[in-house]
Amino acid sequence: MNLSYWEYKTWLSNIDFTIVGSGIVGLNCALQLHKRFPKAKILILEKGFLPQGASTKNAGFACFGSISEVLSDLERHSEEEIVALVEQRWKGIQLLRKNVGDDTMDFQVHGGHELFLKSSTELYQKCENRLAEINSLLKSVYGSDAFHLGPNAFGFNKVKENYITNIFEGQLDTGKMMNALLQLVHQAGIKILNSITVEGFSEEVAGVDVKTNLFEFKTKKLLIATNGFAANLINEEVKPARAQVLITEPIENLAVKGTFHFDEGYYYFRNVGNRILFGGGRNLDFKGEETDHFGCSKQIHDHLDKLLREVILPNTPHQIDRRWSGIMGTGHQKKPILKQISNHVYCGVRLGGMGIAIGSAIGKDLADLTE
Repeated sequence: MNLSYWEYKTWLSNIDFTIVGSGIVGLNCALQLHKRFPKAKILILEKGFLPQGASTKNAGFACFGSISEVLSDLERHSEEEIVALVEQRWKGIQLLRKNVGDDTMDFQVHGGHELFLKSSTELYQKCENRLAEINSLLKSVYGSDAFHLGPNAFGFNKVKENYITNIFEGQLDTGKMMNALLQLVHQAGIKILNSITVEGFSEEVAGVDVKTNLFEFKTKKLLIATNGFAANLINEEVKPARAQVLITEPIENLAVKGTFHFDEGYYYFRNVGNRILFGGGRNLDFKGEETDHFGCSKQIHDHLDKLLREVILPNTPHQIDRRWSGIMGTGHQKKPILKQISNHVYCGVRLGGMGIAIGSAIGKDLADLTE
């Protein structure tokens, strides 16, 4: 790219901190860096015209975790690790609410209800039998029992008579949340360059040389916050995971309110006003959905439609308004990767589909790793 003297001097010279990715983690990282180093020159590079990945494409759940998810995680993590993970989500949401404000992002607490298909008797009994145990395990985080049995009050079909509800689960407007964070970043004088893809970097004694699709420049510190796209830049145990989502047209007299999960969290839905937002199905084709390409597969697309028609809205005519996908960062472990990679390079990635819950805290902690 043929940059003028003015362009280079204004936007790409004497950069103290460069952040790759303008999602929840990247924006919160920038805000914390500005708080720590008010005079520093901070640059954010974003490959999309809006934040890509999952930050503007998620379902808008607070994401503390359903009971079956907690039990599934206990098969691969210790109790101490699970408590730490849930506590990280809880504290991360409180930080987000403090930074953005409940009214600004339309944050509401209507509970998170886990449904169990009639074919999932074994899973339901397992969760019901261990209800008291999980409440006891997580009481130090929530302050009281989070999970409770409740009736199928919304008339979903082909499910067990009872839900297991996390009374603390919340929902928010993803677009309003991200818009508010972007406004805070702009107000702080932090520059964001969109439609810029970082293709590589090399570390020097005094900083990092960064190569993008349009130009090259130098920065003193490089912070990678690209989550699902991180494998393109760093050698860490994080893989992309595509999530497919749809939303209906407005439905007259829709009674459904709250957030809902089933099948160990692989399917999730909620009301958005008088619409139903529904996503998931990655478990139908784990390998195929291990991609950083946006799009919708017919297999998952058709299955979501079938579940929407037969389980969620069995007696309610509805039309699909829009479909989309987002790219998460996952791995064998749920714990995010937050580390200094080398003298001048840092990363905060692998949020495991919990970006709303933990993104604010991971961004802050990523900034606090720097000197």
